[in-house]
Amino acid sequence: MTVVLNRIDDRLIHGQVVVGWGQPLDIRFIVLVDDEVARSEWEQELYRMGTPPEMDVYFHSVADAVRALPRYREDERAGLLLTGSVDAMLQLVKDAGVREVNVGGIHHRADRRQRLRYVFLSREEEQVLRDMAQLGATITAQDVPGTRPVELHELLESEASVQ
Repeated sequence: MTVVLNRIDDRLIHGQVVVGWGQPLDIRFIVLVDDEVARSEWEQELYRMGTPPEMDVYFHSVADAVRALPRYREDERAGLLLTGSVDAMLQLVKDAGVREVNVGGIHHRADRRQRLRYVFLSREEEQVLRDMAQLGATITAQDVPGTRPVELHELLESEASVQ
């Protein structure tokens, strides 16, 4: 296999990632890319507790992930690349060749506008997603595998009440 899903989800590892995506895609490892979590053994242990024993979790800063991704892409198991922000994923699109991005969960904050039930974006984050697309990445929003992927142009034109 390889890394089969590149996901942005600000909650990082939680039930929807582990069960909702992990089981249908037979995910055997997660590459969690977050500068703060990469520096915190305590947070890493909390995230490991949220995964089943047969699922490995690897923690990297954004810079380290760029160097490490080729190794994960060669892994025979199915894996999931996970970032908590659009900015981190943009770096992986630019520097590590990520070409498909799943926007899975970006939650409410004062400067964000609701686009889907599970996606709130600031103007800056919308621009970062556009930048990823201009670099050749395909961007879709999808909370769980059974729902319809929402393409970037649809996501940026949508209002939560319409979806």
